[in-house]
Amino acid sequence: MDIDRARTFLEIVHCGSFLRAADRLHVTQTTVSARIRTLEEELGRQLFTRNRNGAQLTPAGREFERYAQSFVQIWERARHQLAIPSGRTSVVALGGELSLWNPLLLDWLVWMKQAKPEIAIHAHVGVPDQLLDQLRTGVLDIAILYAPKLLPGFKVEILQEEQLVLVRTVAKDGKRDAASTYVYVDWGPLFAAQHDATSTAFGEPGLFVGLGPLGLSYILRAGGMGYFRKGVVAPLIAAGELETVEGAPEFTYPVYAVYPEASEGRTDVQEALDGLKQVVR
Repeated sequence: MDIDRARTFLEIVHCGSFLRAADRLHVTQTTVSARIRTLEEELGRQLFTRNRNGAQLTPAGREFERYAQSFVQIWERARHQLAIPSGRTSVVALGGELSLWNPLLLDWLVWMKQAKPEIAIHAHVGVPDQLLDQLRTGVLDIAILYAPKLLPGFKVEILQEEQLVLVRTVAKDGKRDAASTYVYVDWGPLFAAQHDATSTAFGEPGLFVGLGPLGLSYILRAGGMGYFRKGVVAPLIAAGELETVEGAPEFTYPVYAVYPEASEGRTDVQEALDGLKQVVR
């Protein structure tokens, strides 16, 4: 089967629209329609019902979805394996959100080099939706995320339950105003929902940032307070640069590994997941 037809089918499933799928695939809507029409002719079944709201899967389409995912994943797996560097036995492609690379995934890379040097690694950094797209289309074998969406045919395992704690810069020469300026870090929808229930305790934030390391670097230079991962700020607290805000609520921020169910039979992926668990422990 033409792999582009399987990719196109999955893109329509993801977007819910032939037009949006065409935009994402950088082809014309006519091309998308032709690929699906050919696919339906080959299978002898209608895969989508089109209406004003977009495209809905038929029962046959829902059944075909897992096969399409397998086709694309096997194709990407074949591409990876054909590109195995000399002296290595396999390749594992792992992607994670930017803030997870230091220290968790960096520690994992070091662990893999020491414990499993025969496995080559493709490391990717991205935002959650991009990483899930790469996982769904077989570019990634494993995605490490804070709040993954559930995808059919994929497993989700919790790796770590981090805590977000409220810290502030230590006031110097009585300059508490600068140390008390609240910086809101966007840790995702779950944090936002929990945070809103107690937001009156922090005052109006003067700065909104979408990346934890950026917010932390900012308050270290300009003063202020905000929520950050406990493990990251611990050495800064020990060094006297930050202090915890007494009485402030803490929020749970779990880290998840997402990978295809079919990967349970792949030794290299399982060894990579074991390495992640070892690093967390």
